[in-house]
Amino acid sequence: MQGSPPVRDLSVHNAAEILPADGYRGALAGRVWRPEIGPCVVAIREDGVFDISALHPTMSELAALPNPAQALKEARGEWIASLAEIIANTPGDRRDSSKPWLLAPVDLQVVKAAGVTFAVSMLERVIEERARGDASAAAAIRAEVLRLVGDDLSRLKPGSPEAMELKKVLMAQGAWSQYLEVGIGPDAEVFTKAPTMSAVGAFMDAGLHPKSTWNNPEPEVVVVVTADGRIVGATLGNDVNLRDFEGRSALLLSKAKDNNASCSLGPFIRFFDASFSLDDVRRTTVTLTVEGEDGFKLEGASSITKISRDPEDLVAQTLGPHHQYPDGFVLFLGTMFAPTKDRDDVGMGFTHKTGDIVSIAAPELGMLVNRMKPSSECEPWTFGLHAFMRNLAWRGLLNTSADV
Repeated sequence: MQGSPPVRDLSVHNAAEILPADGYRGALAGRVWRPEIGPCVVAIREDGVFDISALHPTMSELAALPNPAQALKEARGEWIASLAEIIANTPGDRRDSSKPWLLAPVDLQVVKAAGVTFAVSMLERVIEERARGDASAAAAIRAEVLRLVGDDLSRLKPGSPEAMELKKVLMAQGAWSQYLEVGIGPDAEVFTKAPTMSAVGAFMDAGLHPKSTWNNPEPEVVVVVTADGRIVGATLGNDVNLRDFEGRSALLLSKAKDNNASCSLGPFIRFFDASFSLDDVRRTTVTLTVEGEDGFKLEGASSITKISRDPEDLVAQTLGPHHQYPDGFVLFLGTMFAPTKDRDDVGMGFTHKTGDIVSIAAPELGMLVNRMKPSSECEPWTFGLHAFMRNLAWRGLLNTSADV
């Protein structure tokens, strides 16, 4: 992260811009902080934002229902405010603490992420590894890697005999990489992106480790999965990545991925119903725009149609007899977008600067907007699981009958 220009205003977007293309047609759920009350599960409707936490105290519980979309649509709740009013009050530097603001739309779910699920991003991970975190070396290494493996591996099914034959050839040429292993091998890369309750939502500052000098956004679709493995909805996410840290060593992955405010989710969860399904997720194209105070603009897109591993396969590799998630989880599906456009010096590629506005959008899911700052300058994460349980108990929303 470079420079410290004045930060930009995050509240310039209106409600229509962040909603899906079909507006309020879908089953849209979110979370809002209500002063004097705490975090509340809400229904996003045309006539306002409604607190339904008396019926559904947690997003985890709502998602686990047999038909969460129907339950959301049928839930009566207390009107809080218009969506526009809540959006305007969400940015931390403009917030009136006596009024409600948006939160990330997940609570008890574990935040997981799949990596290297697209051929293009797989090649960029190989380049990071070979560059050892040095952005200035990336251009020459990129040319070498593309010469050896080509730039179109999208038709190669991971784990297939053809993929294993390519692995043998690359190993013989000394070009094999841990990223190629998870990109075309039988086992997907799935890791824990962030602690439960730590993600930031739309219109909040997102964070980068202050020591990072080569980093990028990762715009992704994030699916919502129940304890029994059902994919019941989706949202958008930014799996913020530090290319220099991860490139130096794979053992720095946790430091590259998990920092204060380094996981962004939102703006809402759209549950599956007649208007939106897993097949719609499979057809989704996620777009990215980065706008800097320096006048720099970066645009890109990532089509789920080009993913190497189907979302159901990624979920099956995450959840099973080997691992359970009793409160459910959300899973970043990965991105094919790895920015290489030079921002400052030739050959140095892209990295964030303080104040960058990152907009991640998909017609079916709306738009997630964040402003980038050093993690040390973002709002500290203070409301964890203990505070959440105490809050629910104080509000009388915990079921006192023990599960046995």
